[in-house]
Amino acid sequence: MAKKEKGFTFIEIMLIVMIMAFILAIAVPNALRARRSSMRYTCIGNLRQLDSAKSLWATEHSGAPSMEDLIPDHVRVAPECPAGGIYTLGEVGNNTTCSIEGHSIDENEE
Repeated sequence: MAKKEKGFTFIEIMLIVMIMAFILAIAVPNALRARRSSMRYTCIGNLRQLDSAKSLWATEHSGAPSMEDLIPDHVRVAPECPAGGIYTLGEVGNNTTCSIEGHSIDENEE
């Protein structure tokens, strides 16, 4: 009687590799899109927090506050854009902006 060897054939291994590649081809773009989306919404939350802090600051002062004016009385720590953008506070009554396109309070309220 012939001895039967245990193990996988080359075709079976290649089939598994192809299935894994197919799953990764679907999963990776979705994960990257979700990451960008979460960074955007975190940034917009930071912008709202800064606008709220500017409003509180404006009850006692006039003009445009700096980030140092808001810390630590109105904001504990300076929020940072998770995507690396730079925040511009501007005048009280105007929305705080981020240097990255798509990270703005106005665009989120669609």
